[in-house]
Amino acid sequence: MSGILYLCATPIGNLSDMTFRCVDILKSVDLIAAEDTRNSIKLLNHFDIKTPMSSYHEHNKVEKAFYLINQLKSGKNIALISDAGMPAISDPGQVLVNMCHENDIAVRIIPGASAVVCAVALSGLESGRFCFEAFLPKDKKLRRRILNDLANESRNIVIYEAPHHLKSTLLELYNILGDRQLAICRELTKKHEQTVITTLSSAIEHYNNSEPKGEFVLVISGKSFDEIDNENIQDWQQIDIADHVKMYEDSGMSRKDAMKAAAKDRGVSKSEIYKALL
Repeated sequence: MSGILYLCATPIGNLSDMTFRCVDILKSVDLIAAEDTRNSIKLLNHFDIKTPMSSYHEHNKVEKAFYLINQLKSGKNIALISDAGMPAISDPGQVLVNMCHENDIAVRIIPGASAVVCAVALSGLESGRFCFEAFLPKDKKLRRRILNDLANESRNIVIYEAPHHLKSTLLELYNILGDRQLAICRELTKKHEQTVITTLSSAIEHYNNSEPKGEFVLVISGKSFDEIDNENIQDWQQIDIADHVKMYEDSGMSRKDAMKAAAKDRGVSKSEIYKALL
């Protein structure tokens, strides 16, 4: 029988957030796969956990996953932990989890702290719908493509950022998304935890005069449906009605349905579209 992979959430700051169940699992498994063993040893020592560790991180996530899969197949139970929070979320552990599913190896979750969930709750913004982008990519082309995509996102947006990149990221967000309501969550669960409700423009002004300190989670308000609809109406006004209808016909719609769709886009009746085509 294969062993079990346990995804164990660890504290994101305050060690008291460690769950009893997580401690029990970490003590009982045969091996702990840790993102940074130098960081995780402090956690294990605090809870008197003697289980051996093996490093599993971004740079060995594929090669090491094969080794861990073989260990699981041999019947060993393994716990996966990240430096903080839930492993396999914006984390190399996703590769290992996927390989476990491909090899019919059981994966169990040991829930706990998660910075994205904490920040959304603290923000006071709409929490029923949000999108999580974690850290924006360093590649300039990919980064710009993602930000341009987020410009018309109606859900609230959650982004992680380090203090030394915060100023430039705030300016980039403002230039592409425009001014938005913003919750800045800093040092979550730690001694100097702080949540500030502000706007992108005000945050830029503040940090131009104050050096950012700590780890940040940004919760940015999405664009309202009314704003999106108004922009779409303006976009359609830039093209000819005949071209608008033809666009839908080219996608496979009948002429009748294409006229109806164009009328809906423009906020007019179908008869007006028909008259314009005549």
